[in-house]
Amino acid sequence: MTRARSCAALVAAVVFAVPAFAHRLSPAYFGLTETAAGVFDVQWKVSISGGLAAVLEPKVPDGCSLTESVRTYVVDDVRFQHAALSCPDGLAGRTFTVSGLEQTQTDVLLRVDYLDGTASNQRLTPDAPVVTIPERPSALETVRTYTVLGVEHILLGIDHLLFVLALLLIVNGVGRLVATVTAFTLAHSITLGAATLGFIHVPSAPVEAVIALSILFLASELARRPARGAAADESANLARRFPWVVAFAFGLLHGFGFAGALSEVGMPQQAVPLALLFFNVGVEIGQLVFIAAVFGFAWLVRLTAVRVPALWPRAVAYGVGSIAAFWVVERTIAVFE
Repeated sequence: MTRARSCAALVAAVVFAVPAFAHRLSPAYFGLTETAAGVFDVQWKVSISGGLAAVLEPKVPDGCSLTESVRTYVVDDVRFQHAALSCPDGLAGRTFTVSGLEQTQTDVLLRVDYLDGTASNQRLTPDAPVVTIPERPSALETVRTYTVLGVEHILLGIDHLLFVLALLLIVNGVGRLVATVTAFTLAHSITLGAATLGFIHVPSAPVEAVIALSILFLASELARRPARGAAADESANLARRFPWVVAFAFGLLHGFGFAGALSEVGMPQQAVPLALLFFNVGVEIGQLVFIAAVFGFAWLVRLTAVRVPALWPRAVAYGVGSIAAFWVVERTIAVFE
């Protein structure tokens, strides 16, 4: 595992090449809630950072019209707009498009909640900025949409990936690694479900700060790893002695982070359990893809007999720790703003 761990550390160089941003679920959200036959409340949510709010513009479907002025307000980095929409002949079969989407790298989640309790969920992407609203909402749409959102969230969440990477570099042995990853998965699934279903509410700003602190903790544990050939003092390293305990404890916090991200795009009220389940499935798929990529890369390095510098793991520890320390300061300041 020592050489594999050193090889895996090279993956961090690729991670560090990505801008050190805090994870934020990127898709914009356009929601339509039917309040009377053919009458819908409209909500449009889009991130201001990166200029998305200035670029993206949803278009009213043909045959529909706004019946009141658009109300706009801003919370943190998100711009909210509300209005009312009248579609006398309904929405089924009508096209919906977001102008400017093809110029970005984000997605838009379209959700329609009908009077009878059914809901339609669709994703618009830069390659497909136009969708046709189906006549009969399908559970398969919810499964597909929220699975993809879960995968995107974990793979675009650099802080979560750094936490998983640090665990991979710390843990010795396949059995211990499986136990550690399982503990992390179980923990964040518990708090994701509890927070999303409303059993627990934790403010997002302190959660994000503590998530950054969890990465800093693992980086410090990794930095204390003895150099190759030196005697290891396992008693001084909590993460190495009980990695599953550390993974479970911090996994609870990461679950609150996932829940906060999911709340930004919302879920269909009549399909909350289904959407929650498959968002979590998507998170796990993305996590497994990342772990497989790390070990796949390590295997390729070993196969090609590339000499990996012995100091790579320690260099990665300081790199991860520096990014995490920056996030701790940034997010702690955000708590008091």
